[in-house]
Amino acid sequence: MASDLKAQLDRGCAALSLELNETQKQQLLDYVALLVKWNKVYNLTSVREPAQMLSRHILDSLSVLPYLDAPSLLDVGTGGGLPGIPAAIVRPDCAVTLLDSNSKKTRFLQQVKAELGLHNVTVVHGRVEQVSLPKFAIITARAFATIDDIIKLAGQHCEQNGRLVLMKGVYPNEELQFDSDVFRLQDVVSLDVPECEGERHLVRLIKNEG
Repeated sequence: MASDLKAQLDRGCAALSLELNETQKQQLLDYVALLVKWNKVYNLTSVREPAQMLSRHILDSLSVLPYLDAPSLLDVGTGGGLPGIPAAIVRPDCAVTLLDSNSKKTRFLQQVKAELGLHNVTVVHGRVEQVSLPKFAIITARAFATIDDIIKLAGQHCEQNGRLVLMKGVYPNEELQFDSDVFRLQDVVSLDVPECEGERHLVRLIKNEG
């Protein structure tokens, strides 16, 4: 089973033109194992099979890595740590903060941080509109809220000229009619996620100066 997952991860990384070292690959596989173990009690994800977790969660998260090129990252409503944990593993030079209001999920994330030795990860339990945080170069969210809501709730934590990098499924026509004087649309990127059916898009917004 472990060798099958390793082969699946290798194929996915090759398809994404992503070069990871063996330590990073093992950390990703160990993360999947922790998800499987804790999911039985904590219900972190509706996906139960390790192979599906790898494709629908890990490869999905890795597909956005080229767009998370910044020294600091806030993952809002991170849940089981997606895409924040994969980003932290592959980008050890990036300070990654994982935020969630569910205490069970943040306990799991603390365990992942400890077991995988992720010194660049900070776990915060709280609601994004209420917590006190530094400013971040990039704020990301995966299936968390509408674009309008994310701007209102999380926009305050984004530095000037920083970006919101939001993971979506089908092309979000209606959501793109957001009303904001603070953020402007940079682009919408179509993602090709290995072994995943269905559309995946990335919406990028830039915070205006002043």
